[in-house]
Amino acid sequence: MKITAADMQPQLARKIGLLLLILYGLGTILGAGIYVLIGKVAGEAGMFAPLAFIVAAGIAAVTGLSYSKLVVRYPQSAGEARYVEEGFHRPWLTTMVGYLVVFSGVVSSATLANGFVGYFAALFQISSLLVLIVIVLFMGAIALAGIAESLWLTAAMTSIEIMGLIWVIALGGDELVLLPERFPDLFVPKSLGAMLGIFSGAFLAFYAFIGFEDLVNVVEEVKSPEVNMPRAIIISIVVASTLYMLISVIAILGLPLDILIESEAPLRDLVVRDNPEAGDWIGVISLFAIVNGILIQIIMASRILYGMAIQNRAPYLFSQVSSLTLTPWFSTIFITLTVLAAALWFPLVVLAKATSFGILIVFVLINSTLWILFRRGDVESAGFVTSLPLVGALLCMALLVFQIVSVIA
Repeated sequence: MKITAADMQPQLARKIGLLLLILYGLGTILGAGIYVLIGKVAGEAGMFAPLAFIVAAGIAAVTGLSYSKLVVRYPQSAGEARYVEEGFHRPWLTTMVGYLVVFSGVVSSATLANGFVGYFAALFQISSLLVLIVIVLFMGAIALAGIAESLWLTAAMTSIEIMGLIWVIALGGDELVLLPERFPDLFVPKSLGAMLGIFSGAFLAFYAFIGFEDLVNVVEEVKSPEVNMPRAIIISIVVASTLYMLISVIAILGLPLDILIESEAPLRDLVVRDNPEAGDWIGVISLFAIVNGILIQIIMASRILYGMAIQNRAPYLFSQVSSLTLTPWFSTIFITLTVLAAALWFPLVVLAKATSFGILIVFVLINSTLWILFRRGDVESAGFVTSLPLVGALLCMALLVFQIVSVIA
């Protein structure tokens, strides 16, 4: 058997249990949509922003089930690239998917970095440029320190952000009492224009659910991945969807629409009018949430580059693993610097839409891959509805086509 240079590298360490994995997934999902984009989604969908989140959640859930099936069959880093290779046997497509996921991770992290600056500016008068540079470089340094160390930190920050969201829900409980009365205003569109706005909002809201797929790219560092990976993916999506639904309803009913749309720190503005002290605390918690998302995206993108390099689909340098921290040091540094460059050059909404566009293409291919593998008999269905991946591919394609048409029009 031929031994390659990659085989002689130190191996990634399996240190991640189910709880850490769930908190990792929730951290990367929750840090984006609600804390950063709720106002932007309202700008597209208006009062139907909660419905836009539901549409996005449905598409994410179907795709999440496809990921949970594939990660058990092919438990490797750079998972998407491996899945597409097994389904299509097209090396160019495999490589494209790998780099597309890396691109999405970089742009997502840059989006969060810009969101962090918005919340930070509401609390402290410090140079936005300096804040942006320091926070991205600091998160990159933490990602280098070690996977267990990084994930324990993300677990702590995720716990804080979940408590923050529950606090917002508790403070906005009076708004939820109005839901039965206002239900038609939020969930029953009566015109084509409203429907178009909902789908446009869903495209942007879809960014809020990006993150569950990141889990598959740390599979080589997970204990008992065949059991823990599917559970973590499904639990993360269900919990995030529930929190998003409640928060979006409270935000729409609790703030005038024009104020919500213009807000750079929407959850802080939601509670600050009735409770200024709570508003400041929510602002601080939001910073933890967004920082958490930045760190997780850096970890994810660096693991994909590492996995692609191991599969000889990326330069060898990206396969370099530190013998001290057992992390892919070169790919982590490269991703950190790329995130910083993207955050400095592009505005938040442009970054979020670019992320959604790229990841929707990947999701179309992932769902199609599982459908193909079911038809070939390469993957056992075992109680899985075999037509579901095809439905997921068509839903992702529909959302993608809608956005392209709306931009052209």
